[in-house]
Amino acid sequence: MTSIIIDPGVSDDERRTALFTGDIFVHTASASVRDFVAFTKGMVEEAFDGLDPETAQYDLDVETYAGVLAGLKPAFIHHPESKRHLRAILSEHGCDPELTYFDVPRLRTSTSDDYLTTGIAYAFHPHRDTWYSAPMMQVNWWLPVYDVSPDNVVAFHPDYFDQPVENGSHRYNYYEWNRDSRAQAASQIGVDTREQPKPEQEIHLDPQIRPVPPVGGMMVFSGAQLHSSVPNTSGRTRISVDFRTVHRADVEAGHGSPNVDSHCTGTTLRDYLRVSDLERLPDAVIEPYDAGVPEELLAYAVYTG
Repeated sequence: MTSIIIDPGVSDDERRTALFTGDIFVHTASASVRDFVAFTKGMVEEAFDGLDPETAQYDLDVETYAGVLAGLKPAFIHHPESKRHLRAILSEHGCDPELTYFDVPRLRTSTSDDYLTTGIAYAFHPHRDTWYSAPMMQVNWWLPVYDVSPDNVVAFHPDYFDQPVENGSHRYNYYEWNRDSRAQAASQIGVDTREQPKPEQEIHLDPQIRPVPPVGGMMVFSGAQLHSSVPNTSGRTRISVDFRTVHRADVEAGHGSPNVDSHCTGTTLRDYLRVSDLERLPDAVIEPYDAGVPEELLAYAVYTG
């Protein structure tokens, strides 16, 4: 059973334990998240050069719009303020800075009415992050930059949390993706030709859960949750940010959500930075997750944006 827990007053250990059994947490107000949103809005609005970012899709052709995102998204990822804000958010929410590791934040844009749903604005089909070489102990943090509504958020499909779904994850290696496919995102307009794990059976989208956190709040969930982009019919582009964390003790112990159907190879664990000092996880901690990966692929093991 999946419970939606609003503004929980629990420790990080208790939160992770609940997330790994399928619960979803919603935080409704956070000073550090509000600061991060203000910073993000500044970058987004500068990139759109006077256009309303939520409606710019109606003023720009698709290629121009994709070009704006192609400059904005990596600039946001690599801006040193982005990492500073994430460290503040995690500290405010009780994560141990010596044991918690985070990856770079992703700026997501979900345009309305199928304007752009591929490549750099990919509209995600039902999936688990763990199909994409994410570790089973990954925790996802998702926050809106502008107001969101049930017709443009993320949907969860909780019936599948502990039920396997036939999928293409056995064909996915994260290091091959970094080498061959990631840089193609901005060019994928109209049809996205990159190989990505998808369900290979019929998925019943209902029952589904669509949490709608306010601006300044966020939701937190396991990377093993089956979730999807809601087809955006709101008339406004949804702009959001997400990032992920792992706890070193979970990585070392192999503690996380149950793996019911993920068969990918490689791991995203080398992407993670320690909250306290931005150091990466030691290779000795990660190596067990790389069993069977060819040596020549390890050169592509870290996502550099």
